[in-house]
Amino acid sequence: MKDLEDYHVSTMHYSRIMIAVDDDDFISSQRAFDYACTVAKIYNIPLAVAMILETGDLNIFQSLSPDVLTKQRAAIAKDLNTYCDKAREFGVLDIQPFLGEGVPSHEIVDKIIPSFRPDLLVIGSETKMGRRKTIGTHAAYMARYAPCSVIIVRSDAQISRMISYFEE
Repeated sequence: MKDLEDYHVSTMHYSRIMIAVDDDDFISSQRAFDYACTVAKIYNIPLAVAMILETGDLNIFQSLSPDVLTKQRAAIAKDLNTYCDKAREFGVLDIQPFLGEGVPSHEIVDKIIPSFRPDLLVIGSETKMGRRKTIGTHAAYMARYAPCSVIIVRSDAQISRMISYFEE
């Protein structure tokens, strides 16, 4: 306990933040994006916005069709630019977009994080029954394997469900 007695709380400050947003699940990404933008704006630090084209969601015919892939890439690039524009409008000064293809958790941990080198990764986490996997289902992998701190932000809807569950 001697170490604890000698310990003094010090200020902790992040210098680079990355937000991973899911093009197919705005609900899980919205609150996390708000959080990441707020921290980036308050501390005036760079913000990376990462989106992944989940090629595993395409059937074999879609994945072999150059037109389908081109349209998918254009759509996700447009949405990524919209997120970056929203962050700028909010007051974040330094924004870097990252677009990857493949399995979101692996693309983010293995490729995008080493490229941007954030000290904080922010992700949303929510899945809905009957839906395909969303970025939220990759949260556990990223929290475990990311070489930086990870904050998982729950959506308002999920928080409301949890509160009502505990009130029963």
